[in-house]
Amino acid sequence: MTSCAKPEPLLTLDAPVGVIADTHGLLRDEALTYLTGCGLILHLGDVGQKQENQSILDRLEQIAPLFVVKGNIDTAPWAESLSLTHSLDVNGWRLHLVHRLIDFDEATPCDVVLHGHSHKPRNEWQEDRLLFNPGAAGKRRFKLPITLGKLWLEEHQIKRAIIHLPL
Repeated sequence: MTSCAKPEPLLTLDAPVGVIADTHGLLRDEALTYLTGCGLILHLGDVGQKQENQSILDRLEQIAPLFVVKGNIDTAPWAESLSLTHSLDVNGWRLHLVHRLIDFDEATPCDVVLHGHSHKPRNEWQEDRLLFNPGAAGKRRFKLPITLGKLWLEEHQIKRAIIHLPL
């Protein structure tokens, strides 16, 4: 398990946070439409294996500031600088990003664990911690839906949604 050694960025947003994962080399136009207007975008890994897949991150960064963690298929040279985990504070909520939930260290102080890898959307509280997986927004795996997520980090609550993209 690897943890983020850098201090957490402290961000204040009036817009939602877009959460996307497991694009696997495919950034759908519908995903871009739903992410437009977000104040921040989080990509939870498995961007893609090829060198040209870095363009997915470039495109997302044109919409809003972007934080990315490395997924297990992110093996191209551009992905070497990506961390396995990342922590940040948004509107007073402590967020922790990781691709595979198994790599999450339970001792990490956070309110929300954002993870990908399984391609299965997840939106559930476990005790005082939200576990949120936006599902997969790229290539379809098995019969799982194509989804992404949004978070509205308000002072006293977190509103959240899993958004199903058309196939």
